[in-house]
Amino acid sequence: MIYTGVTGWGDHDTLYTQGTRSRDKLTEYAAHFPTVEVDSSFYAVQPERNMRKWTDETPEGFRFVVKAYQGMTGHERGDIPFESKEEMFHAFQLSLMPMIESNKLAMVLFQFPPWFDCTRKNVTYLRYCKEKMGDVPLAIEFRNQTWYKAAFIDKTLAFLEQENWIHTVCDEPQAGDGSIPIVLQATHKEKTLIRMHGRNRAGWQKNANKNWREVRYLYRYNEHELRQWVHYTNELKMQSKDVYILFNNNSGGDAADNAKQFLELSGIHYDNLASRQLDLF
Repeated sequence: MIYTGVTGWGDHDTLYTQGTRSRDKLTEYAAHFPTVEVDSSFYAVQPERNMRKWTDETPEGFRFVVKAYQGMTGHERGDIPFESKEEMFHAFQLSLMPMIESNKLAMVLFQFPPWFDCTRKNVTYLRYCKEKMGDVPLAIEFRNQTWYKAAFIDKTLAFLEQENWIHTVCDEPQAGDGSIPIVLQATHKEKTLIRMHGRNRAGWQKNANKNWREVRYLYRYNEHELRQWVHYTNELKMQSKDVYILFNNNSGGDAADNAKQFLELSGIHYDNLASRQLDLF
C-alpha cells in the first residue's frame, strides 16, 4: 500500500472547515489522509496522554510516523531534561506505547543533522540506537552526502538492510554536503519512507537571514515533478510492501495541496478514512 500524508496536522488550512479548533484538526485531517508525521516529538518527548488522544482520534487503519526526539539524533538545543541517554531512550519508548498497542505506529524517524557524516563513530551510534529501540520499526534520514558518496553508498545501503533500518528516500535541493541525492533503494522489505522537502535551493542551507527556517520548505511541486514521483513511488513499491510518502514543503502552505495532487495523479483512493465534516454554515 502507498500511504500518503504530510508532516504535522496543524498548519494545513486547506484541509479544514472554517473555524475548526486546533484540538479537532487531527480528526478532520484523518478524513483526507491515512498517515501523518508527528513533529512535536522531536522537540519534547510527548506525554502518554497526548499519544493516546491522537490514537483515539484516528480510524483503525491510520498510521503515525513519529519523529525521534532531538537528543537522540544529536540536534540538542539547550539543556536536555534527562540525566543519561539510557533514560532518554527509555522515556521515548514509553511514550510510544499507545501507538504500539493500537497498531498505529508505522515507524520512528531518526533524522540526523547535516554534520552527522559517514564515520565509524556514527555507524557505532546507529547500532546503539537500534539496540535501545528494540523491535520498534526505525526509519533513518541522512542529511550528509558522505553516506551516498561512491566509496560508501553500497556499504551504507547494505548496512541499513543488515541492521533492519527503513531507508528514507528524499526529494530536496542539491545544495552541497548538507543535502542528499535521490536514491531509489529500499532496505526494508516491509516499509520505505519518502519525504518531499521541496526544491528551494536558495533557502535550504542556514544563512544570515534569521527567518531562513520559515522559507526553507517554500516550494510548490508542479505536475511534471509529481508525475515523476508517482513513477518513483511505484518503483519503490516493487521493493517494499508499504511505501509512505510525506510532503514537508509547507513554508507556503503547499504540502496538503501537493499531496492531494499526488493522489489524483496516482489514481489512489483510500477506504476507511475518518468521516468528512460537513461545512453547513
